[in-house]
Amino acid sequence: MKFTPEPIPRPAGRPASSTPLRDYLNSTNQGVDAGYAVLPRSLAESMPLPWQQQFATLLSQFHQAYGHLQWPVYRVVPSRYERLVDLDEEQLAEAGYLMEIDSDGEIVYRGRNGAPIDNPEQTTALVSVLDPIPHNRHGRVEPAGMSPHSAPVGLPAQPGPAQNGPVQHGPTQNGPAQHGPAQHGQTQPGPPPTPPGGFPVQPGPAQPGPATPPGGHTRPEYHYPSAPERKNW
Repeated sequence: MKFTPEPIPRPAGRPASSTPLRDYLNSTNQGVDAGYAVLPRSLAESMPLPWQQQFATLLSQFHQAYGHLQWPVYRVVPSRYERLVDLDEEQLAEAGYLMEIDSDGEIVYRGRNGAPIDNPEQTTALVSVLDPIPHNRHGRVEPAGMSPHSAPVGLPAQPGPAQNGPVQHGPTQNGPAQHGPAQHGQTQPGPPPTPPGGFPVQPGPAQPGPATPPGGHTRPEYHYPSAPERKNW
């Protein structure tokens, strides 16, 4: 084994984080606060099938790891931060604030402890709103830029059944069907072998016409006898 005095080069890029889930949840506000991360079922169940398979495996592992805890039933309330000056009395009461008019005719906002809020224009409160996320009873919600069978990001696409092209039913055709007598000087695709004796190639059995007797024989035309022939009768 050879040893080199040169230092080992460090890999380029940022080092891997030891708290990747915390880092991601801290970087988004989509259903995430300091204590919980909400995942709407209607959206999760609308993701492509490979993603659902992977996520179901991770959730199963998570629930098995913490199944010994006493899990409560969580009630999710869609909410949004709004300024105090944009709320009515009912919303202020829901958020724990009070609005009143003092002796000078000025509007005063107070908190739960009765202390006045100095800057109500910049103070926000969390109030309930109508849920903008469709419910799962409304059907599938199409993900943006993903097909129903797209593989998750970072995972290879699962191979499907081999496609050999459309199945052709019926006899094999070597070329377009030719109807009528063969044309001399033109190459016919897939011609039958030439019969002995140099006879021309027949495209098929003779089709009797309306004036042709069965068997392909031509009916002789009848001629009335001439005047001299009548004298010999």
